[in-house]
Amino acid sequence: MANQQQNPLFSWLYDEVDANITLDGCHLTRHEEVSAPDADLRLRLVYQGALSQEVIAEQLLSCVARASIAVITRQNDLACIELCLDERAGQQLCQGLGKRDNIELLHIGAEQPRLDQPGLLVMDMDSTAIQIECIDELAAMAGVGEAVAEVTERAMQGELDFEQSLRERVAKLAGADASIIDTLCSKLPLMPGLEAMVAELQAHGWRLVLASGGFTPFVGHLKQQLNLDAAYANELVIVEGKLKGEVVGTVVDAQFKADTVLRSAESWQIPEGQRLAIGDGANDIPMVQAADFGIAYHAKPKLKAAADAAIAKLDLRVLPYMLVNLA
Repeated sequence: MANQQQNPLFSWLYDEVDANITLDGCHLTRHEEVSAPDADLRLRLVYQGALSQEVIAEQLLSCVARASIAVITRQNDLACIELCLDERAGQQLCQGLGKRDNIELLHIGAEQPRLDQPGLLVMDMDSTAIQIECIDELAAMAGVGEAVAEVTERAMQGELDFEQSLRERVAKLAGADASIIDTLCSKLPLMPGLEAMVAELQAHGWRLVLASGGFTPFVGHLKQQLNLDAAYANELVIVEGKLKGEVVGTVVDAQFKADTVLRSAESWQIPEGQRLAIGDGANDIPMVQAADFGIAYHAKPKLKAAADAAIAKLDLRVLPYMLVNLA
């Protein structure tokens, strides 16, 4: 991390060798990730930009009297510091930083999943691995966007269960040219940070899986593009180059996605504590609850309440900072 010298705290942290420093009455001691001291609270601040550093320094020095601090590094260009401090000071710091758009607050528990050991991540696709909802995009391309949106709204209001909603929306696509699938596959917008996150997890021997209520062409495309280990979704029926408006086979619903976590972990012998899942909607609640560590990504309130942790401000590059590296 370069050019920290404008801020005394970060200048000491990145550029100096002294083990301790006192700034504005706040006494700080260095530690390494592998040797974090015992404390009431272990808190990571993931951020980007010099302005975020200024905000962190101001808040830290105003409410913390003593803490141990470490620089946490991962294979991306976000920055992260870890603080081990007492609970009261930690709560004050979180209150001061919680509304900042460019700072993600991560609480690290005693049994946090480990980056340096093999693990499993099962991901939702739409609005998690990619920036769009494929069914809505297909509907717009087929000229039935408003009709599908009406069904989606009914599902969001709890009037339809997932399978019923899926079948009603797919039915609206009947007669559309199947070429719209290839067209959409060719321009799927990946979620920011996805490629960096996947590459880092794969470098540590992790298994990565997509489990989506969307459709097989799209998860298959991503599986190949990102060299994922498995991908599950619903299969559209195509007859003579046209969408029939039906899906065939087992519907990938909320329970299927939850079962995918357990089946995948068993298949690859992933130990307890290393089974993760990430999604954005209420349909992902069973999946994140089936995992040892469930993550809500820019999620609906119900999922955020059910998850163990959340990424709400930044992108998927944050996920590796949620894991501890003790190698």
